[in-house]
Amino acid sequence: MEWALLGVTVFFLIIAYIVIQGTRAAMAWRKAAAAGDVETIRRIVEDAIGAWRSSRRPKEVPPNVWRGIQGMEAVDIGPDFARVSCQAEGEYRMLDGRWVEISNPLQEGMAITAKAADVLLYELPHVSLDRVQVDVYTTFRETGAGRRECILSTTAGREVARRLDWENWTAADIVEAFGGRYRIGPSGQPLPIETEPVRPQPAGNGATTPSGR
Repeated sequence: MEWALLGVTVFFLIIAYIVIQGTRAAMAWRKAAAAGDVETIRRIVEDAIGAWRSSRRPKEVPPNVWRGIQGMEAVDIGPDFARVSCQAEGEYRMLDGRWVEISNPLQEGMAITAKAADVLLYELPHVSLDRVQVDVYTTFRETGAGRRECILSTTAGREVARRLDWENWTAADIVEAFGGRYRIGPSGQPLPIETEPVRPQPAGNGATTPSGR
């Protein structure tokens, strides 16, 4: 009986130690992120993107939108912002024996942008970014060759995000509220847009991952 009680006590002590260490590590991450440690914020963003890439699609998120989220790449990180790129393609269905585009890349890109802004502003652990920039690219195919161009660029600020009706507004409404930039051709198809160059990323500033120790 005494050995059983000792075993239970040791087990709970180990669990308590793990919980305390995890809490201390989380506090260290939050403290570093709040101080604007770019390398810590970069690690948080990239780890979150990696987790979304390997996680199952939430039931309420359309498959094409979740593919866009899973293909998201971090291209620039700052003390209070993140810039990511996504890929969007048109959605087609077979109707009367032929493939018909039912949603063009810009419409798909808006849906991906709205979801990307949502998860980056509200689902990142340990950090609360002031703004996120989502650049959506698509493939333009000319004479069989493909070139990847940006068709939608949206900077989502937290202040604006607080005023949005995320549950009832359409993706287009959300993108418009954030001031998303895009161009539409005469036939209604998206056109390439210019985006600001990505800032050169430092090779390393000697920062280390917070350990909580």
